[in-house]
Amino acid sequence: MSLPAFKPNRQSTSLLKAASRAMVEPFIAMDVLAAANAQAAAGRDVFHLELGEPAGGPPQAVLAAAAARLAARPLGYTEALGMPALRHAIARHCEHCYDLDVPWQRIAVTIGASGAFVLAFLAAFEPGDRVVVPEPAFPAYKATLRALGCEVVPLALGPDTGFKPTLAQLAALPRPLAGLLIASPGNPTGTMLSARELAAIADYCALEGIRLIADEIYHGITYDGPAATALACAPDAIVINGFSKYFCMTGWRLGWMVMPEDLTRPIELLAQNLFISAPALSQEAALVAFDCRPELDQRIATYRANREALLARLPAAGLARFAPVDGAFYLYADVGHLTDDSKGFCERLLAETGVALAPGADFDRAHGHRYIRIAFPGDHARLVEAADRLVDWLQHQA
Repeated sequence: MSLPAFKPNRQSTSLLKAASRAMVEPFIAMDVLAAANAQAAAGRDVFHLELGEPAGGPPQAVLAAAAARLAARPLGYTEALGMPALRHAIARHCEHCYDLDVPWQRIAVTIGASGAFVLAFLAAFEPGDRVVVPEPAFPAYKATLRALGCEVVPLALGPDTGFKPTLAQLAALPRPLAGLLIASPGNPTGTMLSARELAAIADYCALEGIRLIADEIYHGITYDGPAATALACAPDAIVINGFSKYFCMTGWRLGWMVMPEDLTRPIELLAQNLFISAPALSQEAALVAFDCRPELDQRIATYRANREALLARLPAAGLARFAPVDGAFYLYADVGHLTDDSKGFCERLLAETGVALAPGADFDRAHGHRYIRIAFPGDHARLVEAADRLVDWLQHQA
């Protein structure tokens, strides 16, 4: 027996609406990606410098481990905080990188670093809490906090502070403040806090009762010495990292965080109910990622060469004001002498050259209209060709 045709009640749909919490600002870089992909699908040669995605994919050992695991037995759920074996491996990684003894029980494996932020914000903050987010910053920080009912308190960074937050800035903010989010190396700037600067911020947060959340996803990708970790100076901080950047596993959606004692159980309860567990296959494969440091460090050499190529070429086209590129794989460049509309600037650049960049307005709604972000984790030859196209285009904008 056939079912009658479905007839929607058009009158009732006018009573339905999206929740206000869903009406966050767009992640413009993803819109740029969609536009660039559309051009590529039409047959155009496109240069993807809009997203921070390492070229080449994960190490071969990771792929082999995933294939072997798929062939062995069916995959199932893991514990909500992740496989104990992987949490132990992350603890050993912290010891290797920072000479710190991090209890494996305080480590949570998450669905990407993005999943870690959702869990951290839910566990640490109440709706209405005021959380400081330095700008420019990864746009999902603010969008996620607002979707969860928190108030974002922007902290403007720029050349005068070296694109780093200062204690004087923090002290000048109206109270009360529930949290401070920092990223070192940062996105989009690549700027890094020194161990001394990080410790001073951690001490200030401890004295003021401000929860510190540190995004350390770009640790391992630095150019003049290792990055300092909040784990060394802030026992009550939430420290977030993952496998996407240094370990080149972006699509595997696997992150981790080190939780303070008071949030370990709350985060576990949230993870059980919101996500059940991170992908089992990704966790199994990540177990061998820590053995791939020689291969991964070679990729840092490519990022370094790309960075130097950009710094050598762009001044010839009038781009010479950048945030300090201490780490990560981004160049945050001032184009204020060329435009006050970085979004339109990037749209024209893509349309006319095939080079996709992210507008600074994505990362800083107040001042980013005069900046662009160039992501350089890709193939060196392609990066050089894209830079030459960009330089030629800029020289014809005068």
